[in-house]
Amino acid sequence: MVATPIGNLADLSLRAIHVLGLVQAVAFEDTRVAATLLRHLGLQPPLLALHTYNEHEAAARVLARLAGGESVAHVSDAGTPAVSDPGAALVAQAAAAGHTVVPVPGASSALAALSVAGDIGGKSRGGGFHFVDFLPAKGGERHAAWAAELAAAAPTRRVTLCRDLTKQFETVVTQAADTLPAWLAADDNRLRGEFVLVLHARAAAQEAGLPAATLRTLDVLLRNLPLSRPWPWPWRSRARRATR
Repeated sequence: MVATPIGNLADLSLRAIHVLGLVQAVAFEDTRVAATLLRHLGLQPPLLALHTYNEHEAAARVLARLAGGESVAHVSDAGTPAVSDPGAALVAQAAAAGHTVVPVPGASSALAALSVAGDIGGKSRGGGFHFVDFLPAKGGERHAAWAAELAAAAPTRRVTLCRDLTKQFETVVTQAADTLPAWLAADDNRLRGEFVLVLHARAAAQEAGLPAATLRTLDVLLRNLPLSRPWPWPWRSRARRATR
């Protein structure tokens, strides 16, 4: 399972290049995309089409090659295969047949967005995140998936919008949810491309209905004064002197 770039070809790992040069065949989501990538690498392995509409049938063809002693790489159009892309059925069938399935990690738009959102990781931050997957393409279905528009339902929640990650016009902006519609409307180009949206964690104080200005102040304090760091109250220094 070989991860490929989500935009910038320089993100293809050395290990991925090595593996693609060793295997006897490559199962691709779109053979046209595959041809472009492999031509860039100077490789010409046999290509097998494996996409959403033929995954089970294509997996059977991959398993036949594996049974014959060949090694096969599976690559989606961009990013990590089997994560919001075809590949899960292939993995399950190959593992059930006793074949070894090896991950060759690399680009992931979700993790790339999280890495610049500044809300996950570190002892001062909560752990974990919830991955929602692609939103429905149609407006009504997409609206139902959200249950409500962010700007109306959670106006003070911080949101990081990432557009065209690793590509020429990459954009990363973090702001309150209720300011995003105006920011997007200010420039038609901001509506183009592929997006990853990170909805930041909600502070417990927000549940209590504190004013937006107070929440922003608390957010700054939380980011700059982790719980593990003593607060520099004057009484602390006086107390230390009194006990010496």
